[in-house]
Amino acid sequence: MAAIEEQREIEEDEEEDREVLRPLFPIGRVKKIVKMDRDIKKVNSEALHLITLSTQLFIERLTQRARAAAVEKKRKVIKVDHLRSAVRNHPPTSDFLLDCLPKPAQTKPSSAARRRPSPDDAPPPLPPGARRIDDFFSRPSAGKQGTSEDDAANVC
Repeated sequence: MAAIEEQREIEEDEEEDREVLRPLFPIGRVKKIVKMDRDIKKVNSEALHLITLSTQLFIERLTQRARAAAVEKKRKVIKVDHLRSAVRNHPPTSDFLLDCLPKPAQTKPSSAARRRPSPDDAPPPLPPGARRIDDFFSRPSAGKQGTSEDDAANVC
């Protein structure tokens, strides 16, 4: 009886090994990305399959670490800062990926400060030859009757 059970377990293990792993990324798109390297002319289908699965595994692990960093900071949404801390805490990944991530954002002004411009802020100076739109629609001064040739030339 024990020999039969052992044989069944071995057969089940072999069936699991035969199971084909299906990558989540489209292989054609991964092939295009790989071929962007000028040194690579052709890509073997098995190599392409391994590259696709490796990429999938890498991204899964990276998101798991970023999720852990977000949970640690009691956040529900994963942000770039969480990715950065996940990469920083994993030395093999930080060697090549830390430089690719965007730099940390500096402190943003509060929403109230963004909405209310201070009265001291003057509009930026106009470039040479440019006029404000108010100049086009302003009423003629009280001393002038009609438009002169100079005003007509300024309109165009």
